[in-house]
Amino acid sequence: MKTALQLLAMFFLSTVLLSSGCKKSGGGGGGGGGGTTEANLAVTTNPANGSVQTPSLGPFDLSVTITSAMPSGGVKIEVTAKREDNSLQHFTQTINSTSSATSNFSITNTPLTAVCLVDIKVTSNSKPTNTWSGSYRYSRK
Repeated sequence: MKTALQLLAMFFLSTVLLSSGCKKSGGGGGGGGGGTTEANLAVTTNPANGSVQTPSLGPFDLSVTITSAMPSGGVKIEVTAKREDNSLQHFTQTINSTSSATSNFSITNTPLTAVCLVDIKVTSNSKPTNTWSGSYRYSRK
C-alpha cells in the first residue's frame, strides 16, 4: 500500500512538473512580428486579381496598390510571370516600398501565344505573417 501511494505521488508530481514546463509563453507575436499590431494588408491590382486578360501585343503593365494602411516598416512586393503550362519564369521583380501606396511593374520577355500566369505577393516588412497574394492570366499575340 505504501509503495502504491509513493508511485501515485510521483505520478502527480511528474505530471505537474511536465505540464508547467510545456506552457506557452506569452508575447512574441507569432514569430518575427514582435507582437506588432497592424491592419491586414488589402491590395488592388490592375489588371484585376483573378482576371483573364484578352491577348494583346503589350505592353504588359501591372499596378499594385496598397489600400489598407501602409505598415510601419513598409511592404515587399514580389511579382513573377511564367507560362501556365510549365514552371519556367520569364519575369521576376521584387521591390520594397515604404511610402508609396502604388507600385508599377512592366512585365517583359512574354512568350508568343502562350497563356501566362502572373503571381503577386505582398508582405509586410514589420510583420512578415501579414501577407496578401493574388494572380491573373494574360497572353501575347
